[in-house]
Parts: sequence; structure tokens; C-alpha cells
Amino acid sequence: MFHMQDIIRVPTDLGHAVHQARNTGKLKATVIAQRSGRARNVLYRLERGEDVTVASLLDILRAMGLTIRLEPLGMPTLEEVRSRFAVDEDASGAS
Repeated sequence: MFHMQDIIRVPTDLGHAVHQARNTGKLKATVIAQRSGRARNVLYRLERGEDVTVASLLDILRAMGLTIRLEPLGMPTLEEVRSRFAVDEDASGAS
């Protein structure tokens, strides 16, 4: 489960965070689209981690009452690495 304070490292992380914020705030896609001046499909593409313009991203975040903050990049935690590259040992044939 993605939490709002989690570090976003890849577009799918951002998409999950936006989707979670929309669900938590009980915001409908049509309302966000109207407030942001963007089409619903732009919001849906963002939530899937697909490419959208920076202007679209900022408009959608503003419409949702959110913002972004830039921080110096650090090494991922061990837990982040494990979750990102987890391999099911049973499925890989390891004994």
C-alpha cells in the first residue's frame, strides 16, 4: 500500500499516489478534470504511470489540493529495493 509520505521514484509510484489521494479524498475524475481544465483521460494516464506533461501534472495536483516537493536523491532503503525487485523464490525454481 502506498502512503502519501512515501518517496516517489518512478512514474508508477506517482500514479499510485495520485490514485490513492483521489480515492481517499473521494474525488471524482470528472470533478478533477473540470477543476484542472484537463480531460479525464489525462488523469487516468497519470494514475497508470504513463507520460503526461508537467503542466498537466501540476494542474491535476492543484485541482486535488496537492503539491510536490523536490528533495535531494538518496539511496533507496533496503525495504524499497526488496519490494521493487522481489522475486518469488517458489516461482523461480530455487530450492
